[in-house]
Amino acid sequence: SDIEEACLAASFCAVTAGCIGTAGIHPHQADEAPQSFIHELRQLAEQPSIRAIGECGLDYNRNYSAPARQREVFAAQVALAVELNMPLYLHERDALTDQLAILNEHKGQLPPILVHCFTQGIAALEAYQALDAYIGVAGWVCDERRGAELQQAVPHIRSDRLLLETDAPYLLPRSLKPRPKKRINEPKWLPHIAETVAALRGVSAAKLADETTANATRLFGNWTTYKAPES
Repeated sequence: SDIEEACLAASFCAVTAGCIGTAGIHPHQADEAPQSFIHELRQLAEQPSIRAIGECGLDYNRNYSAPARQREVFAAQVALAVELNMPLYLHERDALTDQLAILNEHKGQLPPILVHCFTQGIAALEAYQALDAYIGVAGWVCDERRGAELQQAVPHIRSDRLLLETDAPYLLPRSLKPRPKKRINEPKWLPHIAETVAALRGVSAAKLADETTANATRLFGNWTTYKAPES
């Protein structure tokens, strides 16, 4: 979410085999971003375990940071990802038009982009796929109250651009039976999300797992072979 958290994540990944991370400023923290944030992100990006810039983007749903500052901080991170040719790990809520405008300033030069925790419908999906984006689907797809638009869009996601995620500790899948007593999402529920997505796409869970693992490896590199440096 911010430089401090990115440093902690990078430090953990640097000593933990098979663990990779990202470094960025979340739109909620944009107002608090120090003047040196791009310099600090550039330094973090030099570490082999850091594989993307983000989570970054725009969030007009809550506006914890001023929209103008969100756009400034996001635009700087997009430019950094273009400069370093590193994947962009995106966040966006109620800000599609402005988000696309900033991304399209670099159209033709953009590195791979991942739309993290995509929750929208077919129109937004088409706009992101016009940028060749990877689309991350999380537990929102298991929500019968809010997930209808996403459920309609899921079959239209390109098979070579679909990723699965949990967004833990948020978005505990509502379709879990029995409902866990601890209402905190965990990575272990990823197979449940996979089963839901596979059913919507009319494919087996095994086929979906193979496709999404290949997509994640193409985007982030093969993290399973990453070994922490010996101390």
